[in-house]
Formats: sequence, C-alpha cells, structure tokens
Amino acid sequence: MATTVGTQPTWYLLRNSGEARPRASMRTNVVTTVLSVWFTLGLFLDAYAHSTFPQLESFFTPWHAVFYSGFAVTAGWILWTVWGHVQEGRRGIAAVPGGYGMTIVALPVFAVSGGADLVWHEVIGIETTTNIFFSPSHLGLIGSMVVILTSPLRAAWSDPDLPARPSLRALLPAVLTLSFATSLVLLFLTYGNALLMSPTGVVAMFSSVEDGNSGMLATRIVLTSLVLLAPLLLLARRWHLPVGTATIGFAIAALISAVLMSFERFTIPIAIVAAGVLVDLLALWLRPSADRRAAFWLFGALAALVTWAVYIGAAAVTTGRLPAIVEFWTGMPVIAALLGWALAALMLPNAITTSERVAATSD
Repeated sequence: MATTVGTQPTWYLLRNSGEARPRASMRTNVVTTVLSVWFTLGLFLDAYAHSTFPQLESFFTPWHAVFYSGFAVTAGWILWTVWGHVQEGRRGIAAVPGGYGMTIVALPVFAVSGGADLVWHEVIGIETTTNIFFSPSHLGLIGSMVVILTSPLRAAWSDPDLPARPSLRALLPAVLTLSFATSLVLLFLTYGNALLMSPTGVVAMFSSVEDGNSGMLATRIVLTSLVLLAPLLLLARRWHLPVGTATIGFAIAALISAVLMSFERFTIPIAIVAAGVLVDLLALWLRPSADRRAAFWLFGALAALVTWAVYIGAAAVTTGRLPAIVEFWTGMPVIAALLGWALAALMLPNAITTSERVAATSD
C-alpha cells in the first residue's frame, strides 16, 4: 500500500507540477554555506587525524562523527527547504530551488557511498597511505560532496537578479562554497599538491636534475596551479570578481594544506595567502570578465605567474638561497603563466556580452 501525504500518494509528489522553479533566497544559501562549512571542516579534521595518527584502525572515530553529522544536518536543511515548497503546492522539480537540483541527486549518492565506505573498511581495512585517495567509496563521497557544497554557487549562477558586478557580500556563499570545493579537490590530489612542499624541499628539488625530483615538483606546480586558477576564471566568466575572492580561495587551499602537514610548516601556506592578495589586486587592475576577453586571458597568465613567483621566492628567502639551476626558478613561473593563459583561452574562446551571459544562465 502506498504511503500518503495528505490525500495523495508519495509518488504523486515526484511528478513535476510545471511551475517555474523557485529562487533560493539569500538566507537559504547562507544557511547552506554555514552547514556545508561544518560538513567540510569535519573532513578536514578526519584528514588531520589520518596525517597525525596513521595507526587509526576504526571507522568509528570522533572525526567521522563530525563529518557525517555535518552531512546529516546539511541534508536535513536542504530537504526541509524543498519540503517548504511542496507545502506550497509544488511537486517534483518545481519544488526544488534553482541550483539545488543536482544536490537532491547527490544526497543519496553520498549516503550510499558512506555505507559502502563502512563496509569497505570492515572488509578491506583502513587506508593509511596514498591509496586512501583512490578508494571507490571515498571517490563517491568526495564527488557527491563537491556537488552538495556548490549548491549556493549554482543558485547564484542561475540568478538573473545578481548584477554583473556583485559585491563580495552578495556573492560570498558562492565564493566560500566554491573555495571549499576546490580545497577538497586539492585534498584528493595530495600526491600532486605543490603546497605541501617545504621551502627546503623546493630549493633542493630545483637544484638538481639527477634524481628526477625536479620533474616531480614541476608536475605538482602545474597541477596545483590549474586547480587554484580554474575557480577564479569560472567566476570571472560569470561576474566581475569582487575584491577578496582570490584571497579567500587561496587561504582555504592553504588551510587544507596546513592540515595535511599537521600544522608543522607554515611558510608555503602563508606565501599562497599573500599570492592570493596580489591576485586580487591584479583582478582589480585588469577587471577580467566574459566581455573583456583580452583582460580575461591576461589575468589567467599573470595570476599564475605571480602565484608561483611568490611561491619560489618565499622558499628561497626561507632557505637563504635560490635554487642552483637558474632555468628552473626562472622558467617555472613562465610555464605556469602560459598554462594559465591556455586555460583562460579554453574557458573563454570568444567574448560574451552581459545580456548573452544572463540569457544563457537563467532558468
């Protein structure tokens, strides 16, 4: 027998009632952001525990409790928001705010992945090395988590009422959740995260070509540069970047890197935050946007150049010397700049006017 809500069976609520989807209010996005930060910080705590106590052998830990309780509260809030629209008479996708449609799919994916993770740990065991980032259950968790986290970003993206030049306050839920999602990508690319290097290691690796470490560091820089730059270009393609966007994104990336180093090394994370401030100043000067293609491309190149020049410079100042091989420390920021330019060109091959942008992103 079908369970009923009022006088209608449950399946009836899944049929689209046809209304235009509601817009998520600022309050909805702010609460989602706050709960998502709890959710994400729980994972940061778990990452800290694994990096500090590699002998962990149980799924049932205080860190997992914070992580999964964060998910439960976030999921409860999103479902409550949808239920509020159901009570207004909407059904199906018409009851789901714009930007939250994929989230409704991601919630059960996360729950199933969490259950699979418990079974995986009981049968296979607890991962303690790089294999932790390749576990299928972990990949299911992180993939669905990124979708849940970025709900406020998608809501803002589809909101035609947001101006082309929003204030940081107006765009803060989108900026914060995208930044935390980026930090999760860096977490699962720990094996390729250049922010985890020590200043001594950076100088030493770029001082020799004999052991292959220089190539490994160069690869890490390329990968990390793309991860840090892509979110900024994505936002700049939709809006003029509010001042502070890069600093927030780089600071959260620095935070997860410091967590993974058990807060034992701070030079590189601090340097990345400083680079974020400079990138913000660069954005203020260039004003990159979808209707300013040349400025957009130039921003992609110079933001990467500045970031990795600061990175190598901070390592050199801390160790008291530059890397011995001049080509490495002079050429690496240039390579990052060229790749930044290429990424910007791929994301915006042709200029897009403001009216075209709004038409393409509105429901």
